[in-house]
Amino acid sequence: MTRPISVIVLAGSRPGPDPLLSGSGVSTKALLPVAGVPMLVHVVRALRASPLVGPVHILAQNSAELAAEPGLAGFADLHFADSGQGISSSLAAALPDNDDPLLVTTADNVLLTPAMIAEFLDGAANSDVAVAMVERAVLLARYPESRRTWLKFRHGWWSGANLFRLRGRRVLPLLDFWGRIERDRKKGLKIIAAFGPWLLLGALLRLFTIEQGVARAGRRFGLDARVVPMTAAEACIDADKPADIILIERIFAARG
Repeated sequence: MTRPISVIVLAGSRPGPDPLLSGSGVSTKALLPVAGVPMLVHVVRALRASPLVGPVHILAQNSAELAAEPGLAGFADLHFADSGQGISSSLAAALPDNDDPLLVTTADNVLLTPAMIAEFLDGAANSDVAVAMVERAVLLARYPESRRTWLKFRHGWWSGANLFRLRGRRVLPLLDFWGRIERDRKKGLKIIAAFGPWLLLGALLRLFTIEQGVARAGRRFGLDARVVPMTAAEACIDADKPADIILIERIFAARG
């Protein structure tokens, strides 16, 4: 039986003001209540409910503030560490000294469920790098009002789902590269262009699917990279905007 996977939860704050925090009385997004519960607590509950998950490491600029959250008391194998200012540098510093895989998610991935974790890890098995994605038709069939950032490829438009599998230190060259372009993470074509002109041309002309595009990007770094298409529309609905919070709270109410 495969041993439970270690998890990193990115729970830090990005530079600049966050409109979600305006007037909330909360100093960091990870502790902003959604449906009456801090975002981070929702995520940790889902992780701890999964038998596939082992130690959970929470990274933030002020991790002591998160560790003091009462809603996290009593969860086993929960660890806190201060992070750097960027996602890529924080992940690179947190990687194990070997090629053991890690599951990475974010504190605003509040609709995460054990079923999503299981589906993603099954699809990501044996990869070096895997990313969860949701195709536009899957999302809009359930939540047509949701607004996402889309990557347009042959046979589909895709949005990220804030679930990643990284195979230990062999992904360091990719993280170093990502550190140079992560400021453009919401600009799909800029991200694609950074991987080279052929990948950009292929995306513009819809010459290949997103699975093929990600595999090509991974080969640039000698990595087996893949996309895991998620069947749950909620997998790509994270809490970025006030409208997201309204939709997420409606989903929680429907879940009961």
